[in-house]
Amino acid sequence: MLLRLRVSLPDRPGGLGQVARALGALGADIMQVTVLEREAGRAVDDFTVSWPGNATSAEVRDRMSAVPGVRVEGVWPTKEVPGSAPDYDLLMHVVAEPGRGFATLVDALPGLCGAEWSLALAGDAVRHASLSAPDVFTLPDPPMRPTIRTSDDLRLMLLPVESEGLHLVIARSEGPGFHRAELDRASRIVSIVAALTPTFAPPS
Repeated sequence: MLLRLRVSLPDRPGGLGQVARALGALGADIMQVTVLEREAGRAVDDFTVSWPGNATSAEVRDRMSAVPGVRVEGVWPTKEVPGSAPDYDLLMHVVAEPGRGFATLVDALPGLCGAEWSLALAGDAVRHASLSAPDVFTLPDPPMRPTIRTSDDLRLMLLPVESEGLHLVIARSEGPGFHRAELDRASRIVSIVAALTPTFAPPS
């Protein structure tokens, strides 16, 4: 089972190794590590791990929280393929079929962002949606700039495409709220795809 763990740990020599040793002792195989931030003496890292058996997110959190100085911010299932380059794959598909750039982007965003679904809204109308996305979605108080929102049941990234009057919504129900590093990455991807797509709108 592939999981992502978001861990806050002391930013000092050996801190990352301490977490890696703890994961190894629990039988987890680390597939990928992404550093999200380093400030105020702490680091926040995302670990993609292959976890043996069918351990629940709560069990993984409890085991890792026992490591001194480590705070587990979230544990959630992931479908990402460690070592792959989904950003480049997306851009290659957009360049090959620029007329489908919009649909390709929306379909790819969940995999790129460790999310469950994404969709594009024009007002309250869903213009295109990925698998698992709801048929209807209301976005109260649409933001004017890329924004993170978190509620009891959803973690959202909201990315306005002002030139087209659209808002891209990226969502997951498990794990922590999206990090600002994730928001920055998604915003850059959206900007590049918009520039490569002649008409940033869903194909007819």
